[in-house]
Amino acid sequence: MNIQIFGVKKCFDTGKAERYFKERRIKYQFIDLKIKGLSKGELQSVKAAVGLNNLINPKSKDYSKLNLDKITTPAVREELLLNNPSLYATPIVRNGKQATVGYVPEIWETW
Repeated sequence: MNIQIFGVKKCFDTGKAERYFKERRIKYQFIDLKIKGLSKGELQSVKAAVGLNNLINPKSKDYSKLNLDKITTPAVREELLLNNPSLYATPIVRNGKQATVGYVPEIWETW
């Protein structure tokens, strides 16, 4: 199992996800989205697992600033996500080709 948690330190659900894996002594890699966003390949892999729209946080400050609600073209949305990591819904938990968005321990148990 190769768990990656993409999130931000101040996110409550990201903290819960980290605690979930720590309590079960499952090693994971934490990637702070404020420092380093998802690469293009990582985005494609996660998008295939959860869908592009599930990755976007509509409550993000940048969501309205960038008028993302008016942009429907998937390629443009992807580009905005790659350039603005603050748009991601967190945490994004990835295990190879599998991925989840948010705190979903019921899915992680099946991994």
